[in-house]
Amino acid sequence: MREVFHEQLDSVFDDLVDICRLVRTALQRSTAALLEGDPALAEQVISADAEIDRARERVEEKAFALLSLQAPVAGDLRLVVAALRMVTELERMGDLSVHVAKVARLRAPHVAVPEAMRPTLTRMAEVAEDMVTQVIQIIAERDVEAARSLARDDEEMDLLRRSSFVTLLADDWEHGVEAAIDIALLGRYYERIADHAVSVAKRVIFVVTGRTVLAD
Repeated sequence: MREVFHEQLDSVFDDLVDICRLVRTALQRSTAALLEGDPALAEQVISADAEIDRARERVEEKAFALLSLQAPVAGDLRLVVAALRMVTELERMGDLSVHVAKVARLRAPHVAVPEAMRPTLTRMAEVAEDMVTQVIQIIAERDVEAARSLARDDEEMDLLRRSSFVTLLADDWEHGVEAAIDIALLGRYYERIADHAVSVAKRVIFVVTGRTVLAD
């Protein structure tokens, strides 16, 4: 019976990895749509979000079935509860990618990011994508050390976010209020993706060690 339980639980974690890959694709495409002013690509991201939602529902159904039919305790219960929390974090990361795509769609065929802000927003997107990629490995391998190291990327994201505000609030900002609002929102979306990635990493640490501390 316990062997069956762990096979089913492994299936749940495999599903989490698959969802994380879908999130990475959504993030890549939304960023491309944003930086290229591509409304068709933005629409793809928005439409594909339903697949992430359905995948989240499948994970929840499997997890609730394990809770009700297997009545796990101690470490096994921790795994199931962590999976439920992680799938919520991943879905929110997908939703944030959709928000990026909606900004791209709203401003198309123009590019929402002024040239002066392009390096910062591009780097924020790169950091966010790298963190999602790391989360794939962290979930698949339940890699505690990789989970702890993720905090360093989050620090870079925070620095980039502060840097973007310095530029937005500078006296020589010449791109208007609309562009400033777009950049402020986009920075927040990428920052929140990074925050959710760190939260997932913390869940994995909790699964393996029973602790949620990212660093010693």
